Amino acid sequence: MPVKVKLIADSGSTKADWSLLTATEHFRFQTQGISPYFLNAPQVREILEKELRPQLPAGVEIDEIFYYGTGCSQPKSVQIIQEALTAVWPHSDIAVTHDLMGAARALCQHTPGIASILGTGSNSCYYDGKDVIHNNPGLGFILGDEGSGAYLGRKLLQYYCYNSFDEELQTRFDIKYNTTKDDILENVYRRPMANRYLAGFTVFLGENRGHFIVENILEDGLNDFFFNHIYKYRESWTHPLHFTGSVAWHFRDVLQALCELYELQMGSVLRNPMEGLVKFHEEAGRK
Repeated sequence: MPVKVKLIADSGSTKADWSLLTATEHFRFQTQGISPYFLNAPQVREILEKELRPQLPAGVEIDEIFYYGTGCSQPKSVQIIQEALTAVWPHSDIAVTHDLMGAARALCQHTPGIASILGTGSNSCYYDGKDVIHNNPGLGFILGDEGSGAYLGRKLLQYYCYNSFDEELQTRFDIKYNTTKDDILENVYRRPMANRYLAGFTVFLGENRGHFIVENILEDGLNDFFFNHIYKYRESWTHPLHFTGSVAWHFRDVLQALCELYELQMGSVLRNPMEGLVKFHEEAGRK
């Protein structure tokens, strides 16, 4: 039986990772993030045509597409992505599902566990080795997304706007961003993609580890994720906790400390799910 050519996508709000699997080669690509909350089908198709297709090897025929994306737990969002992918690759078999399933497959493979995404946004679930069984509902970056980049960035900007930084941190922030409270309010309340804007400030948190205010923001923000989400799964006391996403990767020491504090089993941490998804679909193709 010939090996099918597979295109795998893992898309968040900020960026999308793509992998093309052939019988002999593995190619990796990246495009801007694709969120069906903010984009319609023609706009998604434009991203695929302008950013992804030019990177693909010439003449390749894609048999299967597995798309894992933010927002794709809603039928309307799935329809937007499905329509865009079909328009570009009308002869491919296409499966669209949510990024949480992608994270669960990447982190747990075929073993039960708690899978969490901590990137621009946040999400979590209990995965039984095959399906997502429990998912504590997320509320988006305005009302929820505890532990995410947007959440941590929001906490940092609260400290700044309330003049709660000490002189040292205030100086570092002013040198790096040269912004004002009015600029921040404009970006958060009047410009699009406020979640990306907020999440961008996690860079500052990463650059200033060791400062007591930064450590407080990280510990409080990630503890909020544990309290509002991890604690809601009774399986969290008997199964490992796995994490993926830029926030999880860069601040994995804080996650480890929280697991030790609450006597929970720390599992694997992946910077992004793609490595695990490639393994999952390669093994699926051999069965």
